[in-house]
Amino acid sequence: MSLRETHLDRLRHGTFDTLVVGGGINGAVTAASLAGRGANVALIDRGDFAHFTSQASSNLVWGGFKYLENYELYLVFKLCRSRNRLMAAYPENIKQIGFYAALDEQGPYQPWFAALGALAYWIIGLFGLKRPRLLSADQIESEEPAIDTTGVAGGIEYYDGILVDNDARFVFSFVRSAIEAGATATNYVELVSAEFDGEKWDARLRCVDSGEEFTTTASTIVNAAGPFVDELNNEWGLTTEHRIVYSKGIHLVVPRLTTKHHHKVLAFYDDTERLFYVIPMGRRSVIGTTDTRVDTPYTEVDDADIDFLLDQINARLDLDSPLTRADIIAERCGVRPLVVESSGTDQTEVDWAKLSRKHAVEVDRRRRVVTIFGGKLTDCLNVGEEVAAEVESLGIPLEEDLHNWYGEPAKATRDEFFRQARLMKLDDRREKPETEPLSGRLWRRYGRRAFAMLEAIRQDPTMAEDIMGSADYLRVELHSAAESEMITKLEDFMRRRSKIDLVVADADIHGSAGLREVAEILFGADADRRLAEYFGGDDRIPAAIRAASAADHTHN
Repeated sequence: MSLRETHLDRLRHGTFDTLVVGGGINGAVTAASLAGRGANVALIDRGDFAHFTSQASSNLVWGGFKYLENYELYLVFKLCRSRNRLMAAYPENIKQIGFYAALDEQGPYQPWFAALGALAYWIIGLFGLKRPRLLSADQIESEEPAIDTTGVAGGIEYYDGILVDNDARFVFSFVRSAIEAGATATNYVELVSAEFDGEKWDARLRCVDSGEEFTTTASTIVNAAGPFVDELNNEWGLTTEHRIVYSKGIHLVVPRLTTKHHHKVLAFYDDTERLFYVIPMGRRSVIGTTDTRVDTPYTEVDDADIDFLLDQINARLDLDSPLTRADIIAERCGVRPLVVESSGTDQTEVDWAKLSRKHAVEVDRRRRVVTIFGGKLTDCLNVGEEVAAEVESLGIPLEEDLHNWYGEPAKATRDEFFRQARLMKLDDRREKPETEPLSGRLWRRYGRRAFAMLEAIRQDPTMAEDIMGSADYLRVELHSAAESEMITKLEDFMRRRSKIDLVVADADIHGSAGLREVAEILFGADADRRLAEYFGGDDRIPAAIRAASAADHTHN
């Protein structure tokens, strides 16, 4: 029985302390926090984990430098503290990175004033990262020739954090932590209805993949549905002090724009005087984000979005040739669920520029529901702790918080893994340019599970081979993912457990015969159906993938 089937079986007619609805960052961290403190938790999402807002972030772990513009000093302080905690707990997954901001002569802030803000940001952040510096236009031109310094008055460099892998994979690490602590967690399970009988919730659930419906029972519910929290609360007849409004943000993934060894985030003010960035993602650059008010959580990238970002970046970088639509490798689009007070305003009255990514946690004690409004990845540990406190206040007994429900394994465990990797000369097994050593990558992505991967490679050296040449994924990683990452659809792996869909051009994916082996490892006899689902129909599976078969795989 697969991991997902095992957890579905637990859900059927199960009884839990808490049912968490929504598997984005808020739901995942809540499940990890509660399970880590001994609660019997169930986590569900009607799509894949992190499939909505949580897969469309900038991959940054930051304290909110731009919130200083609106003097939200306490919010910045809280976010910086949370950033520092996350970076200390996940040293391999979150790295310090410089934000390199070029400021125009006609921009909203002069360099000296921005430098004062950067200094204040560093101080508010308790000196947790490198000290900021003031840059002259000549320094910018010398240090990053990709920036067009025409009209640039100078700039600043300050520091925050960045996820080495993608946001959705980081979210899934909390799902894994919850599962390891005893939680039941399943993707593609929809909440059909929920009724409160005065003591407990009877929830009717549906497996989206098979259509099966069943019931489960929980003493409390956590509404972690992100952009859909209001919709759920309305269904249950709950009245809340807060509600959500939506802001659409997009990113464009393009070939790397910055100098090869300049691993920094470039920051600019666009023509509307909003910050946007060029963010490194391996051999790619990510341009964004936009900020457009919308009245629905369902959004997509449109022509105006693309034209705006291309125009902005072409005006600020000194490229050999301007970026065009042909350079776009992938698009990212999502809504930010922004928190406002429920009373007295409609969406058109909200001052969009002043809304921050703060969160609010509310509890309905009579109905035993905790709702999480808003939030961002950086603040996730605070969310997990606050929700656990509210659940405990509803009568669910929790163990002492030892803060062991998050973070990477201990340094001694890490050192032992790298010792074993050196003995078997793991990093000598590949010579691909511009790729990190295998040992570091496997440890960062899998932690303790990487030990089993070493053993699998010892037993069968072909396990250390790339399956898709341009995707940089090993055969052993696919086998591990099939066993332990609850991958239900091919998109789950291509877009969320990995970032292949974000950094590999469609033409390379469509021409990769190895994708069939990926599907066969992940789904076995169901591979053809999942390939057809991924490409939008059996007749749309590319010829190179259709022609490949198990007989083509060489495991010698």
